[in-house]
Amino acid sequence: MLNQKLKWLNLTKRELLSISLGAFIMAFTLVNVHVPARITEGGVLGLSLIGYRVFNINPSIVNPILDISFILLGFSFFGRTFLKKTAVASIIFALFLRVMSDFGPILPNLYDFPILAAVVGGIGIGLGCGLVISQGGACGGDDSLALIISKKTGMNVCYSYLISDLVVLVLSLVYIPFSRIIFSLITTTVSSILVGQFEIQLKAPHTEKVSG
Repeated sequence: MLNQKLKWLNLTKRELLSISLGAFIMAFTLVNVHVPARITEGGVLGLSLIGYRVFNINPSIVNPILDISFILLGFSFFGRTFLKKTAVASIIFALFLRVMSDFGPILPNLYDFPILAAVVGGIGIGLGCGLVISQGGACGGDDSLALIISKKTGMNVCYSYLISDLVVLVLSLVYIPFSRIIFSLITTTVSSILVGQFEIQLKAPHTEKVSG
């Protein structure tokens, strides 16, 4: 039964394990580092934090809505296999995020150590995202958007991540003091660099492989 579902999703058990681990690391980092330290990540995660801080909307609600919008946009660029794997990653991430949000953080609050929080948060998000991307999908709509930017412009995916993240960081000024945005820039830079170290495998209508 499981093998049939995995086959339909174009997933192997190893790929599912990697995607699940990546989603877990990202959710854990968001709940235990980014939210308590008030250091935002860019992309959909950053937008989810804006929704949480400004409107008190649970990130587990905002994140899938934004993901679906960007993922549908990415479908025309990267094909059905990418869509299936990205949908799986997004659902798993949303479930992990909901459970961890309900339990709350278990790590010490790093608000008073913003540089440490920025580096640790960037490593967690970059590693988690990279684990998902390396299996031929994406961990969310922001990754789909970054990949589209990279495809349309020929820009290295690392820089396309940074551009989309910077836009979100500017919007994040509504709840983050300007003096702390520098730490958010650090975490997005670290995560983008890490993501760029992973090879991005995509089966698309016109592109079989996109390298980061």
